[in-house]
Amino acid sequence: MLGAIHAPCGLLNFKAQAPNASLAPFLPARVSPVKAAQRTPAARRQTSAARLTRAQAVATQEAATQTKNQAPSNEYELKTLTLWLLKEEQAGRIDNELAVVLSSIAVACKQIASMVNRAGISNLTGAAGEQNFSGEDQKKLDVVSNEVFSNCLRASGRTGVIASEEEDEPVAVEETYSGNYVVVFDPLDGSSNIDAGISTGSIFGVYAPSEECKLDDMDDPTKMMENCLLNTCQPGSALLTAGYCLYSSSTIFVVTTGDGVYGFTLDPLVGEFIMSHENVKVPESGKIYAFNEGNYGGWEKGLQDYMMSLKDADKHGGKPYSARYIGSLVGDFHRTMLYGGIYGYPADKTNKTGKLRLLYECAPMSYIMEQAGGTGSTGQERVLDICPEKVHQRVPLFVGSPKEVAYLESFIKK
Repeated sequence: MLGAIHAPCGLLNFKAQAPNASLAPFLPARVSPVKAAQRTPAARRQTSAARLTRAQAVATQEAATQTKNQAPSNEYELKTLTLWLLKEEQAGRIDNELAVVLSSIAVACKQIASMVNRAGISNLTGAAGEQNFSGEDQKKLDVVSNEVFSNCLRASGRTGVIASEEEDEPVAVEETYSGNYVVVFDPLDGSSNIDAGISTGSIFGVYAPSEECKLDDMDDPTKMMENCLLNTCQPGSALLTAGYCLYSSSTIFVVTTGDGVYGFTLDPLVGEFIMSHENVKVPESGKIYAFNEGNYGGWEKGLQDYMMSLKDADKHGGKPYSARYIGSLVGDFHRTMLYGGIYGYPADKTNKTGKLRLLYECAPMSYIMEQAGGTGSTGQERVLDICPEKVHQRVPLFVGSPKEVAYLESFIKK
């Protein structure tokens, strides 16, 4: 039986059978070798192109499906200020102590933003009935904002000295136990606009403590004050970080640690600052100027000539510059940084050295502008190169697009 079926493989012959008709729709069409050989090169190229098109369509559909499947995982991803600070620390641009200081400032800004929004219904509008060291009338929110800032910085335990526009002298912080950073700030810039509901803001800068003095003389008030002044009066070029918080239609926290400028918008539902402006760069030029032209008569001749040139359409392609002036440094600065142009508060006959304070207004804002690719100048020199001789020292300020500031300096620089 077994021998009956034994045969060499090559000798087995099988009769070809026609395919089952029921399977015909599923079987590939057979092309005889003769017909394949008879195809023209053009036909073969057309067939290859069709195959390539089908392959590309399939790949595109697969990519779209993959993207669609991944979308939900990113929909709720939030890049918060807290996460950004952690990454800055990982990159070595700040240490843990400085991250705590910036977090404390952010908390203070949230509190102030809440008070600004409710000022009209919380009896926080109007004057406080006092004047600050500079002789300016204090608003109720000036006093409260200063307390909020000071309390948050003290509670952080990382600040050795704080200097505020609302305080006569820098204050040594006894509650510090690490870091000893020097923080300068204007708790509520543009507070005269509060009652009208116009933009206001907070400005801050952080310095390292001076290596030449130490805050170990708490028992000697005179020596302690000397150390505070020495720690505080540093040039803007020594800033470790600077920023501001804009209170307007939204609350925007802008900060730099020396490697670009980043903005975070407060999400009131989450209670966190969410990144909304990544690596901000000011335009090289911009046809917007922000000056208080009510002081035009008290300006020097060169500055008056500059102002008239901005209004001469023939010098600027048939269209003069546009004037935009809020009267709030933070609001005007923020617009200038985003849209380009120039902001200026020059000296005049009444304020012979300018009106803005170098330490906690001009230096931090110039540092931010330079990090965004702009320029900060007094009209004669770079703001960041000036070492303050006193805490409340005033200087002229011109900040904005580099070409615009250079154009101004061509009129007034001596």
